[in-house]
Amino acid sequence: MSKERCRIIVDADACPVKNEIIEAGNRFDVIVMMVASYDHRLQPANGVEIVQVDRSDQSVDLYIANRLRPGDIMVTQDFGLATIGLAKKAIVLGNRGQHYSDQTIDFLLESRHESAKRRRGGKHSKGPKPFTDEDRQHFLQSLTKVLHGLQENTSI
Repeated sequence: MSKERCRIIVDADACPVKNEIIEAGNRFDVIVMMVASYDHRLQPANGVEIVQVDRSDQSVDLYIANRLRPGDIMVTQDFGLATIGLAKKAIVLGNRGQHYSDQTIDFLLESRHESAKRRRGGKHSKGPKPFTDEDRQHFLQSLTKVLHGLQENTSI
């Protein structure tokens, strides 16, 4: 039975690190699949498969969930989609380089739920802090570390 190559699958609608993902994918010769709704314009690039889906609420998530394989790398800032990725035995990274795991995702989902309850009760939060160059570097370092690890353990 031949093992399929690992891919980097990106929830690309609001992903601020697309260029870093493409750079790492090309460096490690890994296919990158960018999935976004038709509302977002994605630029063609070497080694990148662009998939555009309809603009309904969960179209990108469903497309990714239905194609994700064990050992793929998924990049998302959506905790719900990250949970699906973990269940499918994918390696899941956030846009700031955080490594989602079975140990951390429950806490993140609970925090999201509590924040939603506070908002429904009239409390307002600041939202996420602005994305910085340090965040961009941290993400690239995290992705590179994952790709190095995969390269050492198997042929990507």
